[in-house]
Amino acid sequence: MSLTRIVKTSVGQRWRYLGLLLLLLGYIGMSSAGQPKPHTMSITSTATATADEIEDVQQPSTAWDIADPDYSVTASPAQIHTSTGTWMSLDVSPDGRQIVFDLLGDIYLLPIKGGQAVPVIEGISWDIQPRFSPDGNSIAFTSDRDGGDNIWTMELASGTFRQVSFESFRLLNNPTWHPEGNYIAARKHFTTSRSLGTGEIWVYHVKGEEGAQGAPLVERPSPNYQKELGEPAYTAQGRHLYYTQSATPGNTFIYREDSNGALFEIKRLDLADGSTEVVAGGAGGAVRSAPSPDGAWLAYVKRVRAASRLFIKNLQSQEEIMLVDDLDPDMQETWGVYGLYPNMAWTPDSRSVVYWSQGQIWRVERVTGKVALIPFQVDNERAIFPPPEVQVAVAPDQFPTKMVRFAQASPSGESIVFESLGRLWLKNQGDAPRPLTKDKTQAHEYSPVWSSDGRKIYFLRWQDDQLGSIRVVSSRAGKSREVSNSPGHYVDLAISSDDKALLYRRLPGSNMTHPDWGDNPGIYQLALATSVETKVNQKGLHPHYGPDGRVYALERTWAGTGRGSDNSAQSNLISMNPGGFDLMTHASSEFATDFRISPNGRYLAFIEHFQLYLTVMPAQGLSFRVGPSSHSMPVKKVSEWGADYVNFSKDGKTLNWSIGPEYKSVPVESFLFDDEAQPSVVNLSQFVDFAKPSGTVALVGGKIITMDADRSVIQSGVVLIRENLIQQVGSIDEVTIPEHASVMDITGKVIMPGMIDAHAHGPYGRDQIIPQQNWSLLAHLALGVTTVHNPSSRANQVFAAAEYQKAGRILGPRIFSTGEVIYGAKSTGFAPVDSLDDALAHVNRLKAQGAISVKNYNHPRRSQRQQVIEAARREDLLVVAEGASLFHQDMNLIADGSTGVEHNIPTLKIYDDVVQFWQQSSTGYTPTLVVTYGGLTSEDYYYQDTEVWKHHLLANFVPPTELQARSVRRIMAPEEDFRDDDSAAAAKLLLEAGVTVNTGAHGQREGLATHWELWSFVRGGMSPMQALSLATVNPARYLGMDQELGSIEEGKLADLLVLDADPLENIRHSDRIHWVVINGRIFTASNLNETVTGGAKLKPLWWYGKPQYEIR
Repeated sequence: MSLTRIVKTSVGQRWRYLGLLLLLLGYIGMSSAGQPKPHTMSITSTATATADEIEDVQQPSTAWDIADPDYSVTASPAQIHTSTGTWMSLDVSPDGRQIVFDLLGDIYLLPIKGGQAVPVIEGISWDIQPRFSPDGNSIAFTSDRDGGDNIWTMELASGTFRQVSFESFRLLNNPTWHPEGNYIAARKHFTTSRSLGTGEIWVYHVKGEEGAQGAPLVERPSPNYQKELGEPAYTAQGRHLYYTQSATPGNTFIYREDSNGALFEIKRLDLADGSTEVVAGGAGGAVRSAPSPDGAWLAYVKRVRAASRLFIKNLQSQEEIMLVDDLDPDMQETWGVYGLYPNMAWTPDSRSVVYWSQGQIWRVERVTGKVALIPFQVDNERAIFPPPEVQVAVAPDQFPTKMVRFAQASPSGESIVFESLGRLWLKNQGDAPRPLTKDKTQAHEYSPVWSSDGRKIYFLRWQDDQLGSIRVVSSRAGKSREVSNSPGHYVDLAISSDDKALLYRRLPGSNMTHPDWGDNPGIYQLALATSVETKVNQKGLHPHYGPDGRVYALERTWAGTGRGSDNSAQSNLISMNPGGFDLMTHASSEFATDFRISPNGRYLAFIEHFQLYLTVMPAQGLSFRVGPSSHSMPVKKVSEWGADYVNFSKDGKTLNWSIGPEYKSVPVESFLFDDEAQPSVVNLSQFVDFAKPSGTVALVGGKIITMDADRSVIQSGVVLIRENLIQQVGSIDEVTIPEHASVMDITGKVIMPGMIDAHAHGPYGRDQIIPQQNWSLLAHLALGVTTVHNPSSRANQVFAAAEYQKAGRILGPRIFSTGEVIYGAKSTGFAPVDSLDDALAHVNRLKAQGAISVKNYNHPRRSQRQQVIEAARREDLLVVAEGASLFHQDMNLIADGSTGVEHNIPTLKIYDDVVQFWQQSSTGYTPTLVVTYGGLTSEDYYYQDTEVWKHHLLANFVPPTELQARSVRRIMAPEEDFRDDDSAAAAKLLLEAGVTVNTGAHGQREGLATHWELWSFVRGGMSPMQALSLATVNPARYLGMDQELGSIEEGKLADLLVLDADPLENIRHSDRIHWVVINGRIFTASNLNETVTGGAKLKPLWWYGKPQYEIR
């Protein structure tokens, strides 16, 4: 069958297949004779749907068709021939003759005794969770065919579709029919500021008109509730509705809670009187309820000693009976947005339960417990789009700076001061940038502000051993002098209009920068004439002066606690007098991340959803609501792609901002009220030499694990390095060493490529401060991680640090990132995508700042995720996707052409359908075993198994207050409770099928976590060589860097590790690192002092030399 047929063939045409007609005979048009009389349903709800509950936060683009997306590439057919499937929901027909099930987003019919499955719904849309109507004539199912998950029905005889729900943000799944046949209840998804969340049970009429909103049957406990509520199931009598809800206290979702206790319970809602009671739960929880047709029994899934089992309960006696003890793992210890186990069903006589497990469909008899296989065979095609193809230039001779920070024009507009590579630069019209200060220091300079006459520039400086200071320098350049009274952690410098005072924030001390000099943080003012510092207020971000000398700041207010647990949070523009009194609120916004009032008080600029907006300030004393669609005052979008470092000119007539290296300005008055006004642009980028050593070095006598295509191992070899490139690799007798080369005898040691962490979160700075020695980066490097890719970070930190590293200003791994994620939840990080143009704006913003990739993070509609993928493809960026513990989303991310799926498949086990599907794509996989979904993780395992706080390398670079607090007292659990090796076993299947699988240590434990990943992959069944490929050549290929990184071959960059023991003999030797080579420079791993290629030495970190920190 051709791909065109997969995409375009209507369901009605499928009825030409004789087999399907035979399947339908016997139940189309069947009567309900012999079935219990249904309870008549009347929808009465005391709850009133508020505007927020029915609000469509994002309106879908009507022009985007997920089945025929506006892609610049075409899909290819993936052949699927399988008798096993992954996470298959099913139902049994009312006459007991047929089974309907889903597999990889298509829906099939199967005789109850098994056989060839016949597709009834197929195509690019993802169609799942089918349920027969009470009369057997139709099925209800979850489908994204209109762009996002909604409930649909299909009439089996005609193939006619009907949409039941019409949500574009609060999407639906898990339909269940009321026995009358006129109503369907389903789980409706509600988020907090976290992209996943909870559900409510809503009911819809099956013949509702377009836009029908339905009505709530079961509401979440509070707007801040994140824990699972879902899996609705009507009883055959229609009197009750069963559903599943978390049984643990609190609103905040917590990963891998202990399933030996009571995590979930099944509740029963009485539709007549509205009362609710718990029916099943307790130790091991209870999920995925299936009431029997006769009303006497309830089937469900619960855990016994960490394993999922199938139980039934006699609803009269309350006796629990375990029928099946070999189910696949349920999702009680992770997110269960689509349900905690696939749908199962009773036969109409209530004598048997039909369920999915171990990749197959089974039938178990209630009385005897006898289990019988119901075999199936699926032969079909699935469409797969190719991901973007990108080659990243890892280490060119020169690179253009992109993350230009703190740009600000002089009062005359003739000069711009900005920070790049840790120094302040001054650019005059028509001239190249030149350094502003002539101080002999390697300190990092940032946050400059001009005096009103343009003669002076005040700025902040950071030096690790002396901390922060406030300084001033002539705008004509020269040596600076300090104006601050004491060291501190200074950010957000501002100056008063009369030049008499400076405004700034003091941050508390921290382990990242230094714990000292952080007492009493908040907003401060420094009188320049007297050098007297006074505290203005404890609260507020981005402080600046406004009219009448008042201090303005952004305050983010919260009413809830716990991660993402405040739906009522808002951003306020507040002001106060310099003494911190007479507090006023001038404006508020749901998502603003910055407010700037013009010096004349007439205008307000704000950033929301990464874009810059301009509005008019109302009469003094009036507080108003602002936002991109605000109607209270005129508001206009200023930026095209995004904005940072917003400021007004001294006279308030010009608004300025930066995006990447571009400094942009608009005249306020004309821009706000004239559609023709366009911003002026100054490019502040500079071409900078990539730091690299000189000379030639030969590493002689070691065993070389090349990680080339043949996985060659040279038992006693030579790696010849010239500057930063590998010049030659071979056995000792094959390589001629030049006379001028420096020779390192590494006999008895092992050389392997430097490791690449494809999913490496971590700190690159603290607010505006980039430290000179970032201990997290140092620890990564010492542990052999020579390249990191961070798929979620702050652009103005990570890309600044990346450029510092390239230029040799800081020591650490090579740094690549997505910058901020393209986020799909209501929060200050929300990145709305309602069209391809919206997606392109986000992608271009990140590309301008330095991204090589973007992170597609849980936008609810598939259409949005497709638009992000296509935008990345058009801009030559990789697009990695948050796996999010959502199996079906993971699969359609592969279908739609994501570069990779981040985090493990939450089902833990996968079967032939997934393996066949994935291997025919070019999508990679980074399962992040250290934070495994579904149970205890690799991180948990090795904290239990080793004394991490005493690690011979890690303890040298991580503050003891950080390391010991997490590692000394640890989880203790039996082997079977750890799920990292289960996830690793699934990854092995994919690796051996040709899928690019990578390590991704998630920033859990600096550098060491990459080794934990390697060790867990071997525990999951991989060979050491296979595991090492996941940290070297595979992520290099995945990230488009394989022409320069990932293996020890001629012409590639010299990123190498020299080990004291062989990881091929024992993978636990992987952290026995003696020397680290990065870009040709050689460092001793234990102290990161340079050897042979130079004499650079690490300066003491802040805890060095203090006896209390030497206690292990």
